[in-house]
Amino acid sequence: MSLELFLTVALNGLTVSALYFIVAIGFSLIFGLMRSVNMAHGTLFLVGAYAGVAVFYPLYDDGNAYAWIIALAAGISASAILGVVLQIVFLGWMQGQELRQTLVTIGISIIVADQLLAIFGGLSQQFYAPDILFGSVPVPFVQGGQYSTFRLFQVVVAIGVGFGLWLILQRTKLGIVVRAGVDDRAMLAAQGVNVPLISVVIFAIGAALAGLAGVIGGTAQPFGQEKDIEFLLTSLVVVIVGGMGSLPGTALGALLVGMAEQFGQSLFPAYSVMLTLLIMVAVLAFRPHGLLGRKLS
Repeated sequence: MSLELFLTVALNGLTVSALYFIVAIGFSLIFGLMRSVNMAHGTLFLVGAYAGVAVFYPLYDDGNAYAWIIALAAGISASAILGVVLQIVFLGWMQGQELRQTLVTIGISIIVADQLLAIFGGLSQQFYAPDILFGSVPVPFVQGGQYSTFRLFQVVVAIGVGFGLWLILQRTKLGIVVRAGVDDRAMLAAQGVNVPLISVVIFAIGAALAGLAGVIGGTAQPFGQEKDIEFLLTSLVVVIVGGMGSLPGTALGALLVGMAEQFGQSLFPAYSVMLTLLIMVAVLAFRPHGLLGRKLS
C-alpha cells in the first residue's frame, strides 16, 4: 500500500468514525447512563433523515440557500420529539425491564420503518450539501491532492458534539444530576430530583443526536430502508468496544470501528466485516465493560 493510499484510507476512516460517533454517543447516553434499552435508535436516525428530506427538496427546488439548514433543524426536532414520546409513553414506566424494553422498541422500529417506506418509497435519498461545504479542498499527501469538504465537516461536527456533551456532563447541574443518577437513582429521587424529567431530557438529547447524524450522514452518502438496522448495529458495536456511558470510550470505539472498516475494505474487502467483529470479540473477552467503560454496580 502506497503512502498516498494509506493516508487516503486513514482519512476515510476518520470521517466515517466521526459519523459513527455522532450516532453512537446518543445511543450510549440512553443505554449507558439511563439503563434504557432502546433498539429503535437506528429508527431515530432514519426519522431524522426522512424528516429532513421532507422539508429539504421543496425549499431546494425553490432556490433557497438555507434549505439544508432548515432540513437539519427539522431532522433534529423530529427525532427529539419521537424520542420524548418513546420515553414518556413506552420506556419510562418499564425501567429495569430490559427484555420488555428490547421487544417493545424492536416492534416500534418495525412499525416506523413500514410507515416511512409507505410515505417515502424504497428509493435511496440524499441531501445536497450547502454551497460552502460542496466540492473538495486541497489536502496534501492524499490521492489526487483533494478531499471532500463535507466529509471533513463531519469531523468538525463530531468534535463539536463531543465537546458540547463533555461541557453538559462535567460542567452543568444537569450533568451532575445525570452522573449521580447512574450510581444511585433511588438516592437522587429521595433528594427531590425529578428523575423521570431528567430521563426525558437525556433521551431527547440522545434522539436529537441521532437525527443530526441522519441529516449529516444522508448528505455524505445516500440513505434508505435498512440504514436503521445498519446504524443500530454499528452503534451497538461502538458502545460495546468503547464502554457504555463513556464519552471518550464512544469516541475511541467509533475510531477503531471506522478505521477497521475502511482498512478492511481496502486490504481484504471480502472479510472486512470480520475485522470489526474480531475487535468486538477481543474486547468482550478481555474487557467486557469496554475499553474505557467501568463495571456496572
